[in-house]
Amino acid sequence: MNRATPPEDRRETAHRMRETLVQTKVGLTEMRESLEKARLRLTNEERELETVRRRRQLAQDIGDAETVSVAEKYEATHAERVELLRKKIVIQEDEVRMAEADVASMTSDLRAASMGTGEFAPRTPTTVMSEEDDSGAPLASEIEGLARDRARAERHRDAELKLEELKRRMGK
Repeated sequence: MNRATPPEDRRETAHRMRETLVQTKVGLTEMRESLEKARLRLTNEERELETVRRRRQLAQDIGDAETVSVAEKYEATHAERVELLRKKIVIQEDEVRMAEADVASMTSDLRAASMGTGEFAPRTPTTVMSEEDDSGAPLASEIEGLARDRARAERHRDAELKLEELKRRMGK
């Protein structure tokens, strides 16, 4: 965001950032749900693999070659699925971690944009005082303006923190 962006444009940008953050959080929720489904599938496949192995062992114990052959075929299939699901889960966990980091970064950027701080702070041009002008009037008004901007940003930050705390306590 350009440091010379007017406040109304910063508000519009913050609004778009908020919308993007909401969409990203929805996507993160979907990713977490997909990860949980994959974990459940893995649990089921591991259970099936153990069942097939147990049946193969029982067939071997009684000398049933046909059942052993079928069980070995199913054991290979289930073992392959288990391995594939384990790889899938590792990748999905990495994706969720990356998305969580993105959400944290976007949340931080949104707060800064909403408060007009950090890289989103408006740039105030500085006036170089000439030697002839020792009254300090332009510099004094600029310092006062910066102090007002800082106080406003602090009030906004405090309000945001209080709102977040209230939302947390209300379970939202």
